[in-house]
Amino acid sequence: MTRRIFEWGDASTWIWSSRHHRKQLNYSRNEATQLPSHALRQSIWLPKKLNWWIGLIFSIGSLLFLIACIFSLILMSGLTEILDLSNTNRIFFCGSIFFTIAAYLQLYQSANPNSLWPTSSVQSRNYLGWRPSDIGWISSAIQFIGTLLFNVNTFNAMSSDLTWLQQDVRVWLPDLIGSILFLGSGYLAFAETCHSHWNWNFKDLSWRIVFSNLIGCLAFMAAAATAFSTPEPTNLKLQLFSMAMTAIGAGGFFIGASMMLLESTSRPNSQQIENTLN
Repeated sequence: MTRRIFEWGDASTWIWSSRHHRKQLNYSRNEATQLPSHALRQSIWLPKKLNWWIGLIFSIGSLLFLIACIFSLILMSGLTEILDLSNTNRIFFCGSIFFTIAAYLQLYQSANPNSLWPTSSVQSRNYLGWRPSDIGWISSAIQFIGTLLFNVNTFNAMSSDLTWLQQDVRVWLPDLIGSILFLGSGYLAFAETCHSHWNWNFKDLSWRIVFSNLIGCLAFMAAAATAFSTPEPTNLKLQLFSMAMTAIGAGGFFIGASMMLLESTSRPNSQQIENTLN
């Protein structure tokens, strides 16, 4: 279940959304689509909000990926000899670490949603959780596993003495599986926000976030599917295509993560529920 509508005795309604609930964001569609003018200024520094940290760390990771892609494309095009491929691989690895940290925080967030109604009891914290009926938790869990595979993939890519078979097993295969998991995670997050298999709602900020991430996941999948090695000479055009898709994927995640900073300016669930009940 991703959305519920509560009707009160005075004929007023209150909309509950699973994504907004676990992220402690605003349920109101009006406030979600019409951000106040000071939201951009507020989004610069919200250290008390976990969702803000997730967006910030994802932004850093995707930006590092984007920088590494640009450097790699320059190297592949033969436009300069100043850049070193080993350095770009290190940037990819550093970016994957930020992705993993952000993905874990998102999994932790999904494993510890607040109670639907205000309560004085203290809830125990779960570091990983087990919520197989929660689409948000499933999305976060498989994304976290995908980031761990990206750690393996980018770490092994720093080795310069791998044979083509070793590259496929140690670099390409983790990348491929990780990209499949990312795509599954991205679609589940998108479906959760749409409350259906597909919906177009560009005015909604949360929809724009998950849609941008889904585009990034599709690009990462296209990049991984074409990044394999063979005993034959390297196909430069295929390499360029794969790296360009990686850059598009990183860009999609950077845009989505940046918008999460704006999304985090919403007031928390508990405050809205109390206002509704009062």
